[in-house]
Amino acid sequence: MADTMIRGMAANKQVRFFACNSTDTVEKARITHHTSPVVTNALGRLLTGGVLMGAMCKNDTDKLTLRIQCQGPISGMLVTADANGHVKGYVSEPEVMLPANDVAKAVDLGVLSVIKDIGLKEPYVGDTHLVSGEIAEDLTYYFATSEQVPSSVGLGVLMNKDNTVRQAGGFIIQLMPFCDEKVIEKLEQRLAEVNSVTAFLDEGLTPEQILEKLLGDMDLVINDTVPTQFYCNCSRERVSKALIAVGRKELNEMIQEAKPVELKCHFCNSAYEFSTEDLKELLRKSK
Repeated sequence: MADTMIRGMAANKQVRFFACNSTDTVEKARITHHTSPVVTNALGRLLTGGVLMGAMCKNDTDKLTLRIQCQGPISGMLVTADANGHVKGYVSEPEVMLPANDVAKAVDLGVLSVIKDIGLKEPYVGDTHLVSGEIAEDLTYYFATSEQVPSSVGLGVLMNKDNTVRQAGGFIIQLMPFCDEKVIEKLEQRLAEVNSVTAFLDEGLTPEQILEKLLGDMDLVINDTVPTQFYCNCSRERVSKALIAVGRKELNEMIQEAKPVELKCHFCNSAYEFSTEDLKELLRKSK
């Protein structure tokens, strides 16, 4: 089943929700970055969070970035997403060897930055301390402190014995400012009964069915369903522009070395090689 993300409202628009199955997306990231099981788990959770938070973007051109800088052996992770289900990401140290579920130890203390580029002169940046390193709890804390939105975030990755991704997915449920106390109590009780997102997915439940379990008797309305995928928009043209942006002095130094220059995309590991003649052409374009 292809990955999908759903969004909608419940309880007469007093609650909004986002949920997704991100199994193929996380598996693609695992293959791309050759991640160990615990890193697959950590990056997979952040990628899933990126998909769900990207769905909160209002415009197709908006971009969301989640950045974690941490003291754990993972060192750092970066994920970017948009409103159309596209997400990409990478990790500083992909081969950390810890038990697959020990994400908190792999991440440890640090800072979570949420960067929203919505077409203004400067992007919005919200920084919060990591409260657990479990990712879902850290995003819940971010929503509470930076956006003052009471939220429940559930994220999970389940691995097969051969270290491929068996299941991945998550949800974000948020209360609107006018939410009735009875709705809050009912939702809290329902969420307390949830074992894990991956348990739901491993039962074969779709994101729609998971939300049906949580909000089915609260006038659940799914507004849309969006295909989700690990997608990188890098290209030779974009890399060429990045090379031009480094400046004429640096380009001249590269040309003087008379060796091909290879640049790799952090997100998808695609390699782009530029010969000395290519670099001379870029230097001409930079005038």
